[in-house]
Parts: sequence; C-alpha cells; structure tokens
Amino acid sequence: METSRDWAHELVTSLIWLSWVFPLTFVVSAVIIAILLRTTKWGRQVWKVSGGFFRGPGAWKVYALLAVLLFFSLFAVRMNVLFSYWSNDFYNSLQFGAQALATKNDADLEQSEAFFWSALGLFGVLATIHVIRALIAYFIGEAFEIRWRLWLTDHVTADWLTGNAYYRNRFIDDTIDNPDQRIQADVTSFVATSRSLAFGAISSVVTVVSFTKVLWDLSGPLNLFGVEIPRAMMFIVLVYVLLTTVVAFWLGHPLIRLNFIYEAVTANFRYALVRVRDGAENIAFYRGESVERAGLFARFRAVIANYWQIVYRTLKFDGWNLSVNQVAVIFPFLIQGPRFFQGQVTFGDLTQTSSAFGEIHDSLSFFREAYDQFASYRASTMRLNGLLEADDQSRALPKLASEGTTSGVELTDVDVRRPDGVALIDDLDLRLAAGDALVVKGASGSGKTTLLRTLAQIWPYGDGSISAPTGNETLFLSQIPYLPLGDLRTAVAYPAAVEDIDDETLKATLVKVSLPNLVEHLDVEDDWSKVLSPGEQQRIAFARVLLIKPKVVFLDEATSACDEGLEFALYSLIRSELPETILVSVAHRSTVDVHHTQRLELTGTGAWELEPVGAS
Repeated sequence: METSRDWAHELVTSLIWLSWVFPLTFVVSAVIIAILLRTTKWGRQVWKVSGGFFRGPGAWKVYALLAVLLFFSLFAVRMNVLFSYWSNDFYNSLQFGAQALATKNDADLEQSEAFFWSALGLFGVLATIHVIRALIAYFIGEAFEIRWRLWLTDHVTADWLTGNAYYRNRFIDDTIDNPDQRIQADVTSFVATSRSLAFGAISSVVTVVSFTKVLWDLSGPLNLFGVEIPRAMMFIVLVYVLLTTVVAFWLGHPLIRLNFIYEAVTANFRYALVRVRDGAENIAFYRGESVERAGLFARFRAVIANYWQIVYRTLKFDGWNLSVNQVAVIFPFLIQGPRFFQGQVTFGDLTQTSSAFGEIHDSLSFFREAYDQFASYRASTMRLNGLLEADDQSRALPKLASEGTTSGVELTDVDVRRPDGVALIDDLDLRLAAGDALVVKGASGSGKTTLLRTLAQIWPYGDGSISAPTGNETLFLSQIPYLPLGDLRTAVAYPAAVEDIDDETLKATLVKVSLPNLVEHLDVEDDWSKVLSPGEQQRIAFARVLLIKPKVVFLDEATSACDEGLEFALYSLIRSELPETILVSVAHRSTVDVHHTQRLELTGTGAWELEPVGAS
C-alpha cells in the first residue's frame, strides 16, 4: 500500500508551504483590508473607531501579534489538509483489509493491519500538534483582544470626557443614547467580532485555495443531459455557494437595522432600571411603584417587539442556510459514488472528496453564514462611530472664549440665551478682584444657574469672553454635589488627587465643616451619594474648597439643604480661611447676601443690574 503523502518528509514540506503562503497572505490581506477601509462606509467607520490602535510608535507590537495570529490560522488550514490526507490513508487501510479478508490473502491482511496501526499513530502525532496549536492560538488571540479592548475603551472614554462632550452631547441634534452601554458592550462586541470576521475570512479563502487542488485531483466528470462536465465537483461547489450566498445576503440584510434598533431599545430599558435604582427613595416616598412598573414594561415591550422581528428574520436566514448546507452534504457522494462502485476511486478517495468538498463549501459559505454576525458588528460599529462623531460635534458647539489669568475674573460682552434663542442676559461686563464676593439674584428662570453653566463653558447658547484662573484654581459647586464611587477619602478630596492630601488635613477639614462623625470613615467604600444627606453632601463640597484652596469659587445654591445657622458658619469659614478667594454665589435666600460685597440682579429678559450689597 502506498500513502497519499510522504509523511516522513511532511514536516519540511509543510514548513516550505508556510514560508511562502504566510508572507503572501499577509500582504494580500493587508491590501484588501486597506481598500475596504478606504472605499466602504462601514470600513471608514471602523477606521475612525479604532484606527489609532494600528498607528503610532507602539503599533509594531500590534502587527507582530497579528502576524503570529495569521501564522497560526494558516497553520490550522495546513493541519486540516493533512487530516484529509490522513483520512484517505486510514479508510484505504480498512478497505484493503476488508478485501484481504474476503480473498483470504493473509499477506495483504497483515500489511493492511500494519498500515491501520501506523495511521492511528500518525493521527496521534497530528492531533497532538493540532491541540498545542489551538491552545497557543487561543492564548495569543485573547491577549490581542484584551490589548485592543484596553486601548479602545480608554480611547472612547477619553474622547467622551474631552471638552465636556459627556455633558454637551445632549445639545446636538441627534442625541446619543446610553454612552455607557456603547463604551462597555459595544467595545467588547466590536473587538471580538473584528478578529472573528477578519481571520475567519482569511482562513476561509486560504482553505478554499488549499483544498481546491485536493478536490480537483479527486473530482471526476459528470454527465448532465448528455453533456459531460469535467471536474464537475469544483464547478458544482462554486456555482452552488455563489447562488445560495446571494439569496442569504438578501434574506439577512434587514438584520443590520434590526440589530442596531435592538441595541438601542435594550439600552433604554437598562437605563430605566438604573433610574429606578438611583431614585429609589423618591419613588418610595411618592408610592410610584405602579407608574414605574408601567414605564419599565412599556420599554420592555419595545425590546420584545424588536426581538420578535429579529427572530422572524433569523428563521428565514438560518432556515435557508441550514437547508442548503444539508443539501450540500450529498453532492460528493452523488458524483463519486458511481465511480467508487466502478472501482475508479478508493474508499479513502471518496471520504477525502467529501472532506475536501465540505471544507471548500463551508469556507465559501463563511461569508453567507457570517452575515448575521456582520449585521451585529455593523450595529456596534455604527454606535461607537456615532458616539465619536457626537463628541466631535459637541466640542464644536459655541462656548465662551477664555483666557487664563493668575488672579481675578473678568467677563466681557457675555450673552446668555435659552435653546430657543430667547435672551436671558445681554452684554454682561464684570470685573472681580481677589477677595471680592458677588451674589447673583433673580426670579426662577431668570438665568442664574445658566449663567454659571455658561461661565463653566458647558452651555453652548452663549458668547462673549471670560478671563479667570484655570484648572482647580476655579471651582464650581453645584446644588447637589457629585460624590464619586470609592472610599470617603476620594469623595472628600474630589476633584483633587487624593494622594496629595494627608489624612490629618482631611480629618481636620471634616471637623471644620461640622462632619466629625465621618472622620473615622475615610477608608470606607460606599455609594456616598446615597449614604449622606443632602446637607452633609453640601458640607463635603465646602470641605473641598478648604482643601483645594481655589482662587475663584462659583456656588449654585450650595447651602440650600443647610439651615441658616450652618449656612452662616460655612460661608464665614470660607471668608476667614480663604480671604483672597473670589466668591460668586447663586442664592435665593437673603441670608447669603451678608457674605458678599456686590449683588447682580437678573431679570430674565436680558437686562441686569450690578450694585453693592445693601444698596437697594
């Protein structure tokens, strides 16, 4: 018996094959991917989302990992080819053994049995190599994905946080829903599917090329209506896959839109659940459970309605794919079966033909069967690209021109408008020197808080210019202070770096703002916005002022949750410990006025009046 391969020299043969297939595949794949990234809409979106990962001084590590992954993908293809030849030898040993038994030829039977055990031993070698290859490829692939996810999560998060985009996104025309889900879920899906589709496509093409020779050598003619088709197996598989793929693309195309909608409606439902959790106390006070349940279920019904659309479309898509795959199984036997019974091919040839046909069919069908995966991938890409575009648009929205100074605040020709264009403040000119204190007054809706948003450069409906100290030397205190997740030490020091403030200073400051009960809890991690009362949270904000020592502080109803006595103590504390700090307070209470030297009265119609406190 002769083997189908020279197995003694197969290692060298395979290495020679890899030595020229690998660089050729790498170059061709790079060219095709570059063309797709430049010429297709989804390709340009992919490059916008993740192009930076493949550029820069550290990009060589990325390409090195990609090269290793590609090598192991080609190695897998080569192993599949070798397994097909092994199966030919193995089943031939069984056929020849059966013939030897039938003819009672002991010599042939002994040779067939030896060939059988030799084939099993060879399988052990091939299987061991295959398992080791698969484990190494898995590890390297996961390391590559983790590296990519780290970069992309940092990139998208940093872009979202740059230029106040996370806040100003709400002002663009196409408001971005649930950026948290886009950063977490879509990044994960994008990275995993990118690798899966790219290497799946490359492996499929190389598999087709590799098994084409196998199938070509084994394929016989087919007589169809009196016409003999040479090498019929090759032509059948190509035409069959082409026709079935066209139909599959037509059936699967709506899945792109449906998957995009599904991501949006599920994100809305999840956000509504988070809102209930965050507003649990208010909901409980209002006894609003029935309203919340109705709202949640309405959003969930939208999820289910969309999901049923995906189910119906997937039934058509998968039903078609499963059907054509089952039909494809019989083709090799229809062609080679008659040749086997005529003695033109061996049993091993028949099984290898089936294997080669299946490999080519499955590889060509990759693009058809992966269409639903591509649909989900397009949805994730669109959502990430949409977030990045929204960030760019939000940063391009108008804001006050600013100039950094070492001290003092100067406003020049500041206009503040509502989103509908109605003026709240016209041509505000104001100069404050070190130690000055300004209280802003006016009826509700007159633009007091909006003025602070404009000065903080997060409100896009205003113009003019501001000169003020930069960074943490200008601090804004909102009515409800923000407390980050983590230990109490981090919450009190925010936005300063916690390592820059020692514990003794933190404890002394908490005592000064009447929070001695928290001194021993600096290392406790909790959701402090739920633990502390509004009044305690506002005292935390005043503690931050004492710790950071800014040159300018803007306070928006910063003592509204404190009683008048505590309010007086907090303001007095700031004025005594930071006498050079400029205070600008928005307040309804007249008790706040005594801590300020000037009063800015807003009418809400554009007009304003500046006068010394007490002048009216």
